[in-house]
Amino acid sequence: MAWTALLLLLAMAILGGSVRCFASDTISADSAISGRRTIVSKGGSFEVGFFRPAGSSDRNYYVGIWYKKVVSQRQRTPVWVANRAAPVSDPASSKLAVAADGNLVLTNEAGKHVWSSNVSSSYSGDVVAVIMDSGSLVLRRHSNDGEVLWQSTDHPTDTWLPGVRLGMNKITGEVQRLASWKSSVDPAPGLFSLAIDPNGSSQYFLTWNGTENFWLSGLWNGEIFAGVPEMMSHAKYYFEFVSDANGSYFTYSQQDPTAISRVVLHVSGQVRLIMWLPSTSEWMVIWTEPHKLCDVYAVCGAFGVCTENNEPEPSCSCPAGFRPSSQGDWELGDHSRGCRRNHPLQCDDVGANSSMHDKAKDGDAFLLAPGISFSLAFQTKSSPAQASSAKGCRLACLRSCNCTAYSYGSHCSLWFGDLLNLQRVDDTAGMDHLYLRVSAMDVPLSKGHKRMVIFVSIASVASILVLSVIASVAVIRTLRRRQRSVAFTQAASEGGNLVAFKYSDMRRATRNFSEKLGGGGFGSVYKGTLPGSHAAIAVKKLEGRASGVGEKQFRNEVRTIGVIQHVNLVRLRGFCSHRGERLLVYDHMANGSLDRALFGGAAPALSWPARFRIAVGAARGLLYLHKGCRDCIIHCDIKPENILLDGNLVPKVADFGMAKLVGREFSRVLTTVRGTVGYLAPEWIAGVPVTAKADVYSYGMVLLEIVSGRRNARCWADTEQGPSFSGYFPLVAARMVSGGEDLAGLLDERLRGDADAAELERMCRVACWCVQDDEARRPTMEQVVQALEGVVAVDVPPVPRSLQALVEGSAGSVLSVCTSACFHGISGSQLQNSSC
Repeated sequence: MAWTALLLLLAMAILGGSVRCFASDTISADSAISGRRTIVSKGGSFEVGFFRPAGSSDRNYYVGIWYKKVVSQRQRTPVWVANRAAPVSDPASSKLAVAADGNLVLTNEAGKHVWSSNVSSSYSGDVVAVIMDSGSLVLRRHSNDGEVLWQSTDHPTDTWLPGVRLGMNKITGEVQRLASWKSSVDPAPGLFSLAIDPNGSSQYFLTWNGTENFWLSGLWNGEIFAGVPEMMSHAKYYFEFVSDANGSYFTYSQQDPTAISRVVLHVSGQVRLIMWLPSTSEWMVIWTEPHKLCDVYAVCGAFGVCTENNEPEPSCSCPAGFRPSSQGDWELGDHSRGCRRNHPLQCDDVGANSSMHDKAKDGDAFLLAPGISFSLAFQTKSSPAQASSAKGCRLACLRSCNCTAYSYGSHCSLWFGDLLNLQRVDDTAGMDHLYLRVSAMDVPLSKGHKRMVIFVSIASVASILVLSVIASVAVIRTLRRRQRSVAFTQAASEGGNLVAFKYSDMRRATRNFSEKLGGGGFGSVYKGTLPGSHAAIAVKKLEGRASGVGEKQFRNEVRTIGVIQHVNLVRLRGFCSHRGERLLVYDHMANGSLDRALFGGAAPALSWPARFRIAVGAARGLLYLHKGCRDCIIHCDIKPENILLDGNLVPKVADFGMAKLVGREFSRVLTTVRGTVGYLAPEWIAGVPVTAKADVYSYGMVLLEIVSGRRNARCWADTEQGPSFSGYFPLVAARMVSGGEDLAGLLDERLRGDADAAELERMCRVACWCVQDDEARRPTMEQVVQALEGVVAVDVPPVPRSLQALVEGSAGSVLSVCTSACFHGISGSQLQNSSC
């Protein structure tokens, strides 16, 4: 055996001069990719081969490039796909190789060419394809490394990698586009694309179906895109714009060359900058555009209803009378086909013939779509109709088979064709009701006369039997109801017990959820009264059950606030879990939330003593969460909306749906970004593990708003009369505090200077220490409480670098940052009353 091996090695050495050897990163005519064979870049960053999308049940295989070192949940992360719309079924008998004409060609199991690089080349037999550590598959002459014939990065799919150009060729007019996948398991080009402005301006367009531009990045000002001001917060990424006679394009790089990040056009239509976290083997989203999934054009398709739920995937549903057009695609995240009616409409092409009108009238009907409206992000055109009543408006819609919906309020509006951009809204006050056209078969009572006769006949016969039972049951039910009511009241009144309420009791307590106090991304809050007492309660009815959002918040809230009590924490009396319903029961706060008291235009304005007590009380509540519990609790979403005020204006920290428990043996925790823009600490964005100091930063931002009585997002400028509307308020405050200036100019103008100067100075100094970039320089909540109470002295804080960076750029940068802060730091219901 040894002699055999030696002879074989000798033969290989002799023939070595006539045999061409290719590296493991190279494809050639003699060294193809087939089956499980892959090639890997020299640095081990990227790999090329056949793959099947994770979660796919089809035998569809694709040639792609993916990260070699990144495996998320045992899944590859492709960054480029060759045969997006032409999969092969047997990779073992398919191959990717360099053809005789010098092109890189993919041949399927039948020997048919399904993809090619399609370059005009005069070279043959001297061309190879090499995968680079940049993620680009390069086709070039083997004897000339510098002569590139074709490269994959010039033909991107859904991913834009660092160092890669994304723009247009001015000579040929060719524009590079990112195109989303069709679904999570189908890399075929979807409906969404991202490309630079073909007219030559320095901005990108997000486009739906190649026709509808629904998002613009804004022009490049040398530092950021005007429409993406959060780029100022991400100093780790550098974008560069190049424009010359040949073309215009952008590239970007990152401060840490070892970090793994990418820009991807998601299936949902959002552009996302994401970074890989090796410690958790997860991708973390840095920023998204558009910020809200429901602001993506036609994200749920025709007649699909979008519900905003702060999740990576859109929450789409179909209104009553409709169902997904393709249930399989729907479950895979492809909502492009939207919803279709359960039964087809009976109306045909209606002409002037009145009998045809009558047929449409009898065969079709309308269903109310409660809480559903058109997204405010898009202009949805309707046609006015002459109608003096809701019935007349309905008839006007029935006269045309193309009319698919109507609404009647101050006037009659008709909609035609497929309806896009429907969105579920929390606040329906003042909103016209939308009625969708459906088949009469989907309206149970539309042909109700005959059914009613049958029902009455059955009811008459059944009543003879029922009446004999009612007499005996009524007494038993009455006694049980009284016993349950007494037990309910006693249990709810016990100080330290968390009560598991019955859903029927909650319906009675809230009068069938009739008095709505407010709502948010996770659900709605209703006012109620405990049976047999006058104690007012607030019942939060969680939503988002289909995506698990409501269940997640429900468990998190009960697990955290349910086992602790403090005078400055909202009291959770109990909960209710009934089938799909999840309810949380709290003490009712007579004065609502702090944001309403500060920004809601209430008169009179909060006095300075009340503001100072609220600031100290909220700090004590946070101190208890951080230090007084068995496990440290990081709230993760401190903002005025989550600080409630009782009848005596005592603050109560509330809403623990995003809270994070941290064992005492740990000092920090790594979690996905959670919270609200405008109050997020820098470490959330940097993707590093967070500590309780993240709450300290948010609290500092709230302190500044308590002082000014306005959103930090409002822009200010320094004038001879004091600060006025133009610059970013936290920076204005930090500069005035650091410079030892008179701080009365920062005070809410409604107070007319009526504030304790020492308390004002302490609050401003504490706030500026809280918002320091380095969490080590921020105080603990214990130090915050001591400083506010005057127990310890507070030094003059430096101006945080992140705030300072806002004015080091151009005036356009500052303006765009202020504009973004307004629109992203304020909810839709508050935007009407804001200064933006």
